[in-house]
Amino acid sequence: MLTRLKEEIQYVFERDPAARSTMEVLTAYPGLHAVVGHRLTHWLWNKKWYWLARFISHLIRWLTGIEIHPGAKIGRRFFIDHGMGVVVGETSVIGDDCTIYQGVTLGGTSWEKIKRHPTLGNNVVVGAGAKVLGPIVIGDGVRIGSNSVVVKDVAAGATVIGIPGHAVKPRADETHAKRAQMAKRIGFDAYGLTRQMSDPVAHAVDCILDHLHVTDEKLIFILEKLAQSGVDVGELGMPEIEVEHLGDGAAADSATSRNIPAAENNS
Repeated sequence: MLTRLKEEIQYVFERDPAARSTMEVLTAYPGLHAVVGHRLTHWLWNKKWYWLARFISHLIRWLTGIEIHPGAKIGRRFFIDHGMGVVVGETSVIGDDCTIYQGVTLGGTSWEKIKRHPTLGNNVVVGAGAKVLGPIVIGDGVRIGSNSVVVKDVAAGATVIGIPGHAVKPRADETHAKRAQMAKRIGFDAYGLTRQMSDPVAHAVDCILDHLHVTDEKLIFILEKLAQSGVDVGELGMPEIEVEHLGDGAAADSATSRNIPAAENNS
């Protein structure tokens, strides 16, 4: 039990850059409280202590604003961020390494005593306010955009947005790889490189990375032609960006927490 708790706490640090200490996570993260409480109520449910399981679950909902039915099956390292208004139905199944945000509902579409709630694979992320309804299967690695309503199965690795939810076309692997390579070279962890719903800022980042990649290829071509003409310009390696030396301390700390380089403070 203690090992599982440590695992849950570590996963909070991995998924939430705002987490600063173990004490903070233990005392001020209702998502963790709800998940740990569910481990207990699910054990009681499996032992057929139905009333006690439901009563404790009710108390947890009152304390956290998160309602998880004791019958729901939840894998390891399940993270609920913020959490208020989250509802997880009785026959829901959630895999390992999943994350859901506030206002998410894993709900049913039938009153019959059958499997009527969703099954989420491993490494699924469900955005704030999304509704995933019915005995559908959400594949591994799926990303569901905020406020989407999903009522059909989703293939592994897809990104779903809209009402009703529909999969958006993934970026070409070659283009994605080029953008990732360029972002790494310039010391920038672009959130626009992740699979997600349409975002104008993410699109702008993608355009910048594409432009940099073309510029980089042109410079390489020019250097090759200069070398063929007998002009040696020497090594022009990309300098490493040391975030802690950029800007003031606050800007550097903020950038480090988001894994992006801080801008210099010119004021």
